[in-house]
This record gives sequence, structure tokens and C-alpha cells, in this order.
Amino acid sequence: MQFYPPEYYDDAKNGFTAIKTVPLASAMGAEILDVDIANITDEQFEQVEKALYHYKMIYFRNQKNMTIEDQEALTLRFGEFGTDAYTDGIEGHPNVQRLIKEASTVVDWIFGDGWHTDSPFMEQPPAVSLLQSLDIPPYGGDTWWSNTELAYNLLSDKMKEVIQDLRVHMSAAFVLSNVTKAKPKLNDLSVGEIELTMDQKKMVDGWFHPIVRTHPKTGNKSLFCDTSYSMGIQGMTQEESKPLLDFLGWWATREDFNCRLRWEPNMLVIWDNRQCLHKAFNDYDGYRREMIRTIVNGEVPA
Repeated sequence: MQFYPPEYYDDAKNGFTAIKTVPLASAMGAEILDVDIANITDEQFEQVEKALYHYKMIYFRNQKNMTIEDQEALTLRFGEFGTDAYTDGIEGHPNVQRLIKEASTVVDWIFGDGWHTDSPFMEQPPAVSLLQSLDIPPYGGDTWWSNTELAYNLLSDKMKEVIQDLRVHMSAAFVLSNVTKAKPKLNDLSVGEIELTMDQKKMVDGWFHPIVRTHPKTGNKSLFCDTSYSMGIQGMTQEESKPLLDFLGWWATREDFNCRLRWEPNMLVIWDNRQCLHKAFNDYDGYRREMIRTIVNGEVPA
């Protein structure tokens, strides 16, 4: 199955002269070669940003020289830091989140378990996420992404007409129920080793966003709904909206539109939350996993 013509993956036709890309799957994703994040040049960054919007998710291997400060600096080249709705930053780095699961920790649910876009219940959800791998289990812990621009493009014209003006209620109610069901005290919120500090009411109240959003950089349209945070449709009853959201959630995450990444230590992965969904997999009990995350503030979806 091939969703794009061969030239879509051609570096020369895409203007990539300072980087080399290796597509991960037909639908989305690409490895970026010949870039040292700690010493990235202006020309390389311009092409990396273009590759991100082109492939939706990009990744770099063997970034052994990259520090937290390097990741912060790269994040700021995409835009201002976003606000993490769930956790505070680490000491000395308020805009950096450390995501850890120790080898001794066994939990039924981990952060990112379930298809989602990051914090869509905010008025301005994160635009871009950057995740650096520090300690990786010998197997398991893969991450999936799904191309919601492609999913939108392949909808029927009639379905596009049906959803074009609808607004989805994005709320953290379902996710917070997973977090709190085993936590009887509000001040005892955690997922494994990750302590949570959050305004639960604000997150549950959420926000209404267009189901079809237009990317501010490319002008392309994509589906903006998921199976974790999409709670209803403005102006519809639950009985009316649920079948439509169930369909769109299934459609947007079809295997055809996916790519899957096997993590290695010293990787950096960047994805555009406006054009794709992602999910993590909790299949590495008995092994430690540590990641460093930063996010770029986004715009009000339109």
C-alpha cells in the first residue's frame, strides 16, 4: 500500500540538502540522518522543521552528546515552551518533564496509554512534542503514531461535509478516572514514579475545538479527535455524538495510517500534535524506562 507518490519521499524534490531522511512507513514517520542536535545549524533546523510537517513524526538516533539544555534550545526554535497540564518540571528546568517507570513498578496504566493528542483539553494545546530516550528496556515500550491528515484526506466527501463545522468537547475526564481510581486522596496522585500536579476541574471542563483543524504552517486539514479525550460534540446529545466519535476514533487510528517506533537509548523523537495521534505500550514490566520530554506551545485550533 502506498499513500503518496514516490516523489513524496524524495529528499531532492523536498529541498532537503543539509539532511537525509529515511521514511519509516508509507503513511508517516522518518529518520533524520547527518544531524547532531547539540550542534545543529540554521540550515539544518529549517529543513528539520520542514521534514517534521511533511512526515508528521521524525526521529534522530545516537544523540549521545545532547544535553537537557540542548533539547530546551531546540524546543525554543519551534516556539515558546508549552505548559504541561499534568506535572511540574524538574529542578532547574521547569519546562522539562522526566517520565520514568522503574523496573520494580507494576501498573495497569501508564502515561500515553491509549490513542491521543497531547493535552487537547487546553485552549491552546501543545503544537509539537519532543521526547528524548535515556534508559530503554531491552524489549517493549514501543510508541505508535497515526497520521490524522491522511485519515482526513481519505474520508468520503459526504463525511467531510458532515463534520466540517462540528466542534468536539476535549476533556480529561476519562484519563483522570484512570489516574484517580486507585488514589483515594487528591494529594496522592501519581502514575508509577510520576507525581501529578494538576487542576482537575479545569482539565475536566476542557475545551471545544474543531474536529477538522487547519494546520497554521501548511494549510492542510486533519482530524482533531481521539479515543482518550474526545467526550462529545457541541450541540449533540451523547447518544448522537458517540457513534460518530467512535467511528472517527477508529478511522483515524487504522493500522494503514500508523507507524511504530522501536526505541533505543539516545534517541530524540519529534512529532506534530496537530497532524497525528500517538500512544505508548505498557509491555516492559521488570525493566526501567526513562525519557525526557519538552513541548512547544500551540495556537487555538482553527
